[in-house]
Amino acid sequence: MRNALLGASIQEFDVATTAIPEEVIRRVTAAGFRPVPTGIEHGTITVVIDGRPFEVTTLREDVETFGRHANVRFGRDWKADAERRDFTMNALSVTADGVVHDYVGGLADLEARRVRFIGRAEKRIAEDYLRILRFFRFHAAYGHGAIDADGLHACIAARAGLEQLSRERVRTELLKLLVATNAVPTLAVMAESGLLVPVLGGVPDLAGIANMAKVEAAAGVQADPVQRLGALAVRVAEDAERLWQRLRLSNAEHVRLASMGEAWWRVSPTGEKEARALLYRLGPVGFSDRVLLAWSRAWPQGAHDAAWRAMASLPSRWVVPVFPLKAADFVKRGIAKGPALGAAMRAAEDAWIAADFPGDSATIASIADAAASQALR
Repeated sequence: MRNALLGASIQEFDVATTAIPEEVIRRVTAAGFRPVPTGIEHGTITVVIDGRPFEVTTLREDVETFGRHANVRFGRDWKADAERRDFTMNALSVTADGVVHDYVGGLADLEARRVRFIGRAEKRIAEDYLRILRFFRFHAAYGHGAIDADGLHACIAARAGLEQLSRERVRTELLKLLVATNAVPTLAVMAESGLLVPVLGGVPDLAGIANMAKVEAAAGVQADPVQRLGALAVRVAEDAERLWQRLRLSNAEHVRLASMGEAWWRVSPTGEKEARALLYRLGPVGFSDRVLLAWSRAWPQGAHDAAWRAMASLPSRWVVPVFPLKAADFVKRGIAKGPALGAAMRAAEDAWIAADFPGDSATIASIADAAASQALR
């Protein structure tokens, strides 16, 4: 409802019902659809229709809350169900006949682009401390103007509750926040309020992520959460290790951040040949990570530098070739399997890269002959 009223893209549909989960399963099965009990203890059944998931949740009331989860009972009161949600703009609903229902002032807040807790912010946060991060994430995505003062004060007062959250939940919210429309000013508010250091476990580089946003615009690329996290919090490889542990990042995310922290300061737009060699070594994702980070840290000197822009666009202009030589090419040149074979292949690959990736068979054969000859000495 929130996105539909704002004219924004809709990624998912959530359905509410007075039917208890067992009845939802019965009706869904009878209709020929597949029910998946993804959160049945909290009343949620995921219904898969034509491969697309729809979450169907029974109306609920909280019996007890514990800062991370709640005991609930099922109900039939739509207003009570709305009042237990986090923000007013998230408590809107529409019936099948198209009538919008607003029990908590969500329409006015949506029109004002104001992210506001339902009822007392302190109570909403105490029910689930993740709402601290969601408050900032939703403001970054949907809010205009100054952040809601009551909500901000409540988040600051309850910041110790962040330590109770699972690192995976914190990671998910942070990565979404980092790519939101107003991420940079929102992160600045979090930092000023003492809420960003506890999340990152280190001092944030607000100028760094602001410059990364400028580089993205200059390069014409979409915001990437891992690149923005690197700009915000990675200066050296040790920073990547800390974030990996603190946020339970995936292995792939950790590898990317470690690569960014390893040698971003060595990257400069020296020429196409050198850029192609770096792209071959790192691959398109690793290359873009390191180049955009280096460019952002050369800002504003590199703000309008055509060389940086050309380097950043290389993955879209040049397809990384496959090394044309195989182990068999060196075996037939007299090198036995073992360390010497590996050394010959590495030497040949280095020479091929230094020659700017030649494709003609004569040059490739010459490179193989030279590497084999060196290995046989």
